[in-house]
Amino acid sequence: MHDLTITIGGDLPVRRLGYGAMQLAGPGIWAPPADRPGAIAVLRRAVELGVTFIDTADSYALGANEELLAEALHPYPENLVIATKAGQSRPSASEWVPLGRPEYLRQQAELSLRRLRVERIDLYQLHRIDPKVPAADQFGTLKALQDEGKVRHVGLSEVSVAEIEAAREVVDIVSVQNLYNLESRGHEDVLDYCEREGIAFIPWIPIASGKLTRPGGPVTKIAEETGATAAQVSIAWLLQRSPAMLPIPGTSSLAHLEENLAAADLELSDEQFQFLSKIAAP
Repeated sequence: MHDLTITIGGDLPVRRLGYGAMQLAGPGIWAPPADRPGAIAVLRRAVELGVTFIDTADSYALGANEELLAEALHPYPENLVIATKAGQSRPSASEWVPLGRPEYLRQQAELSLRRLRVERIDLYQLHRIDPKVPAADQFGTLKALQDEGKVRHVGLSEVSVAEIEAAREVVDIVSVQNLYNLESRGHEDVLDYCEREGIAFIPWIPIASGKLTRPGGPVTKIAEETGATAAQVSIAWLLQRSPAMLPIPGTSSLAHLEENLAAADLELSDEQFQFLSKIAAP
């Protein structure tokens, strides 16, 4: 069976199949959910099913996503780790603009603390490196927040190995959140680096949904062999790909939540794993 535990930053053990709260936001990830009771039910059910890692961001529904987590789950279970992010501004419903000015990152940290109703953010991730601001200034702000006790651990998102190494010159990096799934494997080098360095790798959009999952495709073939769904096969492949992997599939559906989390019980044979790895090789 998979080893389903990973320890973030040396002191935060979590189950290696978490939940991404982004899909609980309304259209465009711009507004609160239309079905607020339904969204709260999904969050509470995730925790009931053993999820101990939930990912959100200050930019999801302009902070309302963080408020939703607090409404659903506060006071939080002792073993629950909530990660949030800053560094992406939302000038409009269709725009995501990196914004890493130190005063902005500090302001957003204070707002996240308030919305999540916590005194310290377990994992604070730089959502994007702002190319208009010296990267060292952005990393340094996160280090200062950590030194002040407002942030426990620091992570990055959508970064290269070189950018991780540059950040580590300033602040300890314990997680990296990059786009990665069975079909989108452009960050293999980052994943391998994270595994070597003991850094958690959090793939966003972890469930493949392209040509490999179409009827008659390779993922569908393995799903039929195992009696699982294509989504479950995608997640199971991630869990077997690396012990550093911490998938966070998100959904606003209770049925899909339960389906996704059941992927932890699916173990692909070596032959099935290698078949998928080779056919989807980058």
